[in-house]
Amino acid sequence: MSAAERLAAGIKALGLDIDAATQQRLLAYGGLLMKWNKVYNLTAIRDEQALIDLHLLDSLTVLPYVTVDRIADIGTGGGLPGIPLAICKPELEVALVETVGKKASFLQQAKIELKLDRVSVHNTRVEQLQVAPFPAIISRAFSSLTDFVTWTDHLLAPGGHWLAMKGVDPLAEVAALPEGVEVLRTHHLEVPGLTAERNLLVLGRR
Repeated sequence: MSAAERLAAGIKALGLDIDAATQQRLLAYGGLLMKWNKVYNLTAIRDEQALIDLHLLDSLTVLPYVTVDRIADIGTGGGLPGIPLAICKPELEVALVETVGKKASFLQQAKIELKLDRVSVHNTRVEQLQVAPFPAIISRAFSSLTDFVTWTDHLLAPGGHWLAMKGVDPLAEVAALPEGVEVLRTHHLEVPGLTAERNLLVLGRR
């Protein structure tokens, strides 16, 4: 099965409506990631099949839960899930926050090559980022829940939500959340081609 066929089959299994042109842009992003990875070590994943399953499809599982017009992706690394979200939702304004310079350089190049006009790249520690607050902030296995909400609290708009992509439901991390933050919903995600558990925790201020 080709990469294009694998991606198309995975998108169908997820029940998402993503047209062929958008799927090609997702594959173009995957190609860029693999190309730069040889020099910049952006991800531990080296083969195309794992790239489709573990990066692209894994990122797309959260697409139905991103219902805002602006979102910050914290510790985005090679742009996950922020760039796939930006490709599939062209109206979405996405801020990619990454402290590692070489990863931020890749993100800037991807923004240019993929013509992602509504994407901004911020090469800084999230605690030091000073921009208008966001209605949603997302991270993919970035840190503990406590660190995630504490470091980004100044960036979350009133009534906004944190979206934490996690593996196994992190019960101990939930129990350790700071006073004033609660889990509003937990969505169990199923990634085509993967048996590992995936969860999306939606958090908010009490």
